[in-house]
Amino acid sequence: MSHRANRKIPNIQLVKMSGSLAAQFSREREKQEKEFAEKKKQIEADNSRSSHIDKAFESHTDAASEAEFKRQTIGLVSAAEYRRRRENCNNPVAVVEDDDQPAAKRAKPTKKKKSKPLSFSMDSDDEQVTEKPVIKKKALKCPFVETAFLPDKEREEEIARETVKLTQEWHAEQERIKLQKVVVAYSYWNGNGHRRHLEITKGTTIRQFLDTVRQSLSKDFHDLRGVSTENLMYIKEDLIIPHHVSFYDMIVTQARGKSGPLFHFGVRDDIRLVNDIRVEREESHPGKVTHRAWYDKNRHIFPASRWETVRSVGIYLRFSIS
Repeated sequence: MSHRANRKIPNIQLVKMSGSLAAQFSREREKQEKEFAEKKKQIEADNSRSSHIDKAFESHTDAASEAEFKRQTIGLVSAAEYRRRRENCNNPVAVVEDDDQPAAKRAKPTKKKKSKPLSFSMDSDDEQVTEKPVIKKKALKCPFVETAFLPDKEREEEIARETVKLTQEWHAEQERIKLQKVVVAYSYWNGNGHRRHLEITKGTTIRQFLDTVRQSLSKDFHDLRGVSTENLMYIKEDLIIPHHVSFYDMIVTQARGKSGPLFHFGVRDDIRLVNDIRVEREESHPGKVTHRAWYDKNRHIFPASRWETVRSVGIYLRFSIS
């Protein structure tokens, strides 16, 4: 009995060991099957994702092609044109290849939309649009309204031309007057009077007149031979006339001196019996030519004491005879 019992104990241990190994192998097999199933699911998921993307692109392309086909077949379209457009929408690659062909082989459009070119557009040379010129309507004026006070370019230009014309005519007339001859009665005064006459033009200045007088009197009066023109003086109606003034200036301004008019160069006696001080006298006295040294020496003696120096004949009033 004891010998049999000892033989059964190792058998029981073997059974226990084999059972634990089988359980371990079973767990490892389940783990491997689980990992295999997870990898399979991952692969299937990746494959399904790529297929969904392709389907999305295909559906989008099909929808765009269908919309383009509907747009091209609006209205009356022939059967041949309908089939051709359907093929173009189903095969977009063929349409792209057809677009690469020369523009001469394409069908010409029936109507082109004209667009107004911009001033800064770079395509103005390629596409020129002819526009009708805009004609501005001229505003009509009421003939009964006074418009002389309004600015008028044509009227102003006409006035400017007329002003220039009249100015030129006036200057030409003044030059003609200056060339006219006049006889001047004068007296060389050295304490006594020596009357002479000299014919000159109206444009002659006092300096030119004194130079001519000096040359004509130097033959009779030796004291004038060494005298310059600047040292001679011309006195008219008790006024010492400056050398730069001309006889034309005295005539045009109608100036008068202290004792008579400056624009009469002869000798005139007023024989009228007039007792009214408001009436101007018409008497004219000959001008005096004298040496400046004599005047400086005798300026306190009559008649030099009455002489007055002036800068311009324009400061005197116009001479009038009533």
